[in-house]
Amino acid sequence: MNVSRRELLAGTAAGLATMPLVGIAGQSLGPNRKKFPLCIFSKYLQWLDYDEMAKTVAELGFDGVDLTVRRNGHVLPERVEEDLPRAAEAISAAGITPLMIVTDINDPDDPNTEKILKTASALGIRYYRLGKYVYSKEGDIVPTLEQAKPKLKALAAMNKHYNIHGDYQNHAGSRYVGAPVWDLWELIKDLDPRYIGCQFDIRHATVEGGQAWPLHLRVMSKYIKTMAVKDFRWENRNNRWRTINCPLGEGAVDINAYLQLLKTLSIAGPISLHYEYDLGGANRGAAKLTMEKAKVLTALRRDLQYFKTRLRENDLY
Repeated sequence: MNVSRRELLAGTAAGLATMPLVGIAGQSLGPNRKKFPLCIFSKYLQWLDYDEMAKTVAELGFDGVDLTVRRNGHVLPERVEEDLPRAAEAISAAGITPLMIVTDINDPDDPNTEKILKTASALGIRYYRLGKYVYSKEGDIVPTLEQAKPKLKALAAMNKHYNIHGDYQNHAGSRYVGAPVWDLWELIKDLDPRYIGCQFDIRHATVEGGQAWPLHLRVMSKYIKTMAVKDFRWENRNNRWRTINCPLGEGAVDINAYLQLLKTLSIAGPISLHYEYDLGGANRGAAKLTMEKAKVLTALRRDLQYFKTRLRENDLY
């Protein structure tokens, strides 16, 4: 069913408010499912086809896949109706779950937006990550926020119709909406957290928030239904401080403090593990590796096991 923007925003489209809320808003996905299903961001496995990717993820010990459905991703947006079912079938056949997807969606009027949401929802995928909004390098930043707000409102309405939750990732960097976190809060604070929110990235929150990241987590808490986890360290190169991506547990991210605060705030939901440090091109979404496959898989498994251990130590897994 194609629904006009006006119908969505008015809430009068047939079935708009009657679809069951299954598996969204951070709820348990079943009586035997984990509170924090662990997925891998499939950007790091784009050197594998659907079947090999799915088998590899299962063998590594992940619970599911955070699948790229975007430009240069595992699934191209213009082919979502043909290829997302194929990818989801391969993932399910491997005994894991296509829980999440990563998209470029940031405009309800883009011709691919509704196709992606409709297809993903029909396949039982309940979470997707939105694309970014970017500030101009110069001038007033307010117009960017004013332009983004109605788009997010319309996307929240579309999400409600298709029974899917859209999350905006807080990124690090002076050009990104969401880097300060408070700007993202202003954009979504009046929207329904069952359908739109923040994919909280503790690495980026630590870079931009320093010791204030707990405040960011707290203000966003009811909007956090999915999370992204990775690590970094500060390094001085040529008298300039830079962030250097590194394996989990080797950097500045305080994983235990983060997990304890998740527990305190009763935040739960799928977690996407990210690997941004050098992995022979896999970290950049390359289709071909310049590192031995075994070394890449060892790194993927190592971070996963490290994080599972921290979850268990904090009684969260």
